[in-house]
Parts: sequence; structure tokens; C-alpha cells
Amino acid sequence: MLGWFQSLLPKQGRFFDQFEAHAQTLVAGADALAKLLSGDGDGAAHVARIVEEEHRADDLTREVLQDVRRIFVTPFDRSAISELIGVMDDAIDQINTFATSATLYEVTQFAPQMRDMGGVIVESARVTADAVQLLRNIGANGGRISELTERMIKLEGQADDIHVDGLKTLFKTVGPTDPMRFVIERELYNSLERVVDRFEDVANEIQGIVIDHA
Repeated sequence: MLGWFQSLLPKQGRFFDQFEAHAQTLVAGADALAKLLSGDGDGAAHVARIVEEEHRADDLTREVLQDVRRIFVTPFDRSAISELIGVMDDAIDQINTFATSATLYEVTQFAPQMRDMGGVIVESARVTADAVQLLRNIGANGGRISELTERMIKLEGQADDIHVDGLKTLFKTVGPTDPMRFVIERELYNSLERVVDRFEDVANEIQGIVIDHA
């Protein structure tokens, strides 16, 4: 009876396609975030693009979580599939959270350190996309994937340094004269830091898959 039931289940999923498509939402969302931070073009349009990519990412995440329950044979552990798509989705969610906060507080000009953090986020998203593509053949690509995840972790450390420098500058220049602006911009800095932290989570999940399956 069990064998008959299993024979009815789909035996192949589209997990690699879905991971790669989700990674592209991260790249597009990060690019829009960087443009928003730099003041390049229409800020509202960049926010709208981030929201659009976040919705696409949600749809892909839902597909993966549905497939992981119904696909009989998966490329690696079901829990690893769920956790990886989950942390990738957390990253685009956090980008969207920043954009929402900036809109809510009507902030349209951003400090150089915030723009620098945006650059780190763009690179983190692109490295993520590169690493995810290599998951199709972990055995052959394990070494290169490890290099990419190490790069992502180093980027998180770089962002931490920028974050601290930005907060110091904000406190010295704004803190004594405009407490409300200080509170708002501090929250925006912290939101950007959380974006980078989520990419570090992605790196750790990918590296865990390599360790378990290479």
C-alpha cells in the first residue's frame, strides 16, 4: 500500500529553478534598495519595485514549501530545503521592511554610510545568486560554494564596521540637536544591518548543505 501511494507522488521537483528565481528577487530588490539609498531616480518607484519583488519571493517560497511536502525525492534534506528558502525570504522581507520604514518616516536622503551598506547588500545578493546556481552539483562545486559563503560572511563584517561608523557620525552630528531624527535614522541603520545579517544566515544555510551533501 505504501509503495502504491509513493508511486502516485511527483518524483522530481523544481527546487533548483525555484531557488535561482528567488535569488533573482534578492538581486532585483537589492538593486532597487541601492538606487533608493543613492537618490537615483524616483524613490517611490524603487520602493514599488522592492514590494513587487517581495511578493514574487513570497509566491516562490510558498511553492517550495508546498513542493517539499509532496515531492517524493528531493535533492537534499527536506528541512534544509525549507530552511534555505526561509532565510532567503527573510532577506527580501527585511529589504522591504527598510523601504516601508523609509516611506513611513518620509526619509528621502540617506547618509553616505547607508549608501555604502546598500552596496554591501547588492554584493551579498549577487554572491547569493552565484552560490545558489552551484547547488545543482554540490559535489563538483563544493569548494567554490564555500568560497562564496565565506565572502558573504566577510561582507557582513564589513557592513558591521560601516554601521558602527554611521551611528557614531549620526550621534555626533544629529543626536544633540534633533533627537527625533536621530531615533529614525538609527532605526534605518539597524534595519540595513538586519538585511546583511539575513544574508549571513543564507550563507550559513548554504554552507551547511555543502557540509552535509558534498
